[in-house]
Amino acid sequence: MMGVQNHKDIKYVAAFSIWGGAIVTLVFSMATYLARIPLLNFLGASPDTYNYAEIYLLWVVVLCGVPTMMSLTLGHLLRSEGHAKQASAGMMFGGILNVVLDPVLIFILHMDVAGAALATALSNIASVVFFAIQYLRLKDKTAVSLHPRYFTFRFMRPIFSVGLASALATALGNASNMVMLRLASGYGDIPVAAYGIVKRIDQFPLNVSMGLCQGFMPLVGYNFAAKNYNRMRQVSVFSWKTALVMSACFVACFTILAPQILHIFIPEEQTSTLGATFLRIACLAVPLTSVNFLISYTLQAMGKGIQSAILTFSRQGLLNIPLLILMNIIFGLYGMIWTQLVVEVIMLPVSLGMYIHTFRGLQAGNDKQ
Repeated sequence: MMGVQNHKDIKYVAAFSIWGGAIVTLVFSMATYLARIPLLNFLGASPDTYNYAEIYLLWVVVLCGVPTMMSLTLGHLLRSEGHAKQASAGMMFGGILNVVLDPVLIFILHMDVAGAALATALSNIASVVFFAIQYLRLKDKTAVSLHPRYFTFRFMRPIFSVGLASALATALGNASNMVMLRLASGYGDIPVAAYGIVKRIDQFPLNVSMGLCQGFMPLVGYNFAAKNYNRMRQVSVFSWKTALVMSACFVACFTILAPQILHIFIPEEQTSTLGATFLRIACLAVPLTSVNFLISYTLQAMGKGIQSAILTFSRQGLLNIPLLILMNIIFGLYGMIWTQLVVEVIMLPVSLGMYIHTFRGLQAGNDKQ
């Protein structure tokens, strides 16, 4: 809508995104609370860890699910209009506040896991307040409206067609982690703890790539709507190259410093040693994962929701989950850790082929006009 100068309908899209998301998240939070016992047991919570998991789930997912969703949505809406500075400041504000509150609540107030959960919840609430203030300050400089009176189902289909890929990526990614935790729990609490820490560390470079995704998606969308396909391709390729370089730096860092990094998170020797091995294997997939992510989000920004969803479903649904089970059966615990790399190697030529085919189709259509 920004690319074709259609500003009058943006407020309806924004209102549907915010309030529709809030309703869905509230339903999800309630369902999670009601199903918490079988859910946590399926995820591998043992008698020693169940209470910790339940406390964290109660604060972060059940009580603070809606603020978390609204914080993310408001940040993305700001960025999509070109207000990247305010969007980044809001995300940084919440993240830094979380880092500050964690040691205060965990160690000084002796709240342990409840303190970590409460720090996350309060940080997300603070981010929502920050973003709301930014919109009040922008006033006429934004076409976005947060008022519920603009809530309508009129634009549900185009929103869902584009958002389907992200929804699948998140849902199937979480499903893959659930399966991985379930399988790892068969080897005891130490592999589960080691994998959990490695997944957090491994997410850091992937989150940097996701930042690139959120940064270039508005540019891709604007240029696609304006039919400036060459500039759109330049933005996309630049992002892919940047992601590869940054990911390679992270791989080198994790490979060399894996034991020291794990020891910072957990000083228990057996868990940190196993985690260091896991990290060295898992980080090999990061460059390929970043590029596959970026290609999928490029298609999404172009409005090619179906193509993006096909890539996401193929990667996470058709390959990742079945391969996790198969690799566990054949190679055991370490086979599951290698699974991500195998998936990304298979998906890279598929993703590139999908993008090239779509881009050539756009150019051909443009040449005919």
